[in-house]
Amino acid sequence: MSSLLLLLSCMVAGILLRRTGRLPDGAHATLNAVILHLSLPAVTLHFLHAFTFDNRQLWPVLMPWILFGVGALAFRGIGLWLGLKRASVGALTLVGGLGNTSFVGLPMIESLQGRDGLGLGLLIDQFGSYLALSTVGVLAATLYAAEERISLRAMALKVASFPPFIALAVALLTRPLALPAAVDAVLVRLGDTLAPLALLSVGLQLRFDAINRQARLLGLGLGYKLLVCPALVLIVLKLANAGTDMTSSVSMIEAAMPPMIGAAIVAAQAKLDAPLASTLVGVGIPLGLGTATAWHWLFAHVI
Repeated sequence: MSSLLLLLSCMVAGILLRRTGRLPDGAHATLNAVILHLSLPAVTLHFLHAFTFDNRQLWPVLMPWILFGVGALAFRGIGLWLGLKRASVGALTLVGGLGNTSFVGLPMIESLQGRDGLGLGLLIDQFGSYLALSTVGVLAATLYAAEERISLRAMALKVASFPPFIALAVALLTRPLALPAAVDAVLVRLGDTLAPLALLSVGLQLRFDAINRQARLLGLGLGYKLLVCPALVLIVLKLANAGTDMTSSVSMIEAAMPPMIGAAIVAAQAKLDAPLASTLVGVGIPLGLGTATAWHWLFAHVI
């Protein structure tokens, strides 16, 4: 649980630094740039370089992609129905559609299921959530941020130049080669900065007075991520007559995770209603700890 305590502590530190004026306005933009260009690529390169893939793990890996796709369609329809701003719909699509399967998900898996489930959790996170963020997530951010119609070439260039996607390509191309221990150690240390910096950035942007103003949008984003996503996975597992094995249990836990920090950073960089993105993460993480535990209990009794 020390990882969860670290996340909450960094978010509180960001709130206090903003309220006391210790950091200049816009400091979060610098942190976001560091995260996207250093921390996220380091995590991607370190974990994906040594991963081994098993066909039995296909469903858990596809799960974040499917949930993101369902959310994208749902938020698009709701946005048109309610007349929401494009930037808000984009933020809901990214942050409400992708779960925090690493910095919250992994500690929750260890707490609820044991350390044996961490390997699968990493696989879901890297090939599922973060790969989806680096590809279709960036595409969604580009589309919602564009003021006019954008070409396929421009979208492809946006994805190809996204630093974590470049790190992904390098990791896969260099799989036959062993990373020097010193290089891998550097990647680990750089990757360790991701969670603290990301939550510090969220805290710097979080405005509690915005919660009331954004109540409807928060309800939509968190309702989908914390309630609809795990409910859909639970229904699929039930219909498939899945047992309470490690694959099903870890999939259930990861499906119930609160909004992804990295998705909020990408949304902020693309100017997709950054206050909403930060509030979704800031409110979603503490709330998600309770709802994920409840979904795990329900899973054990239903399945």
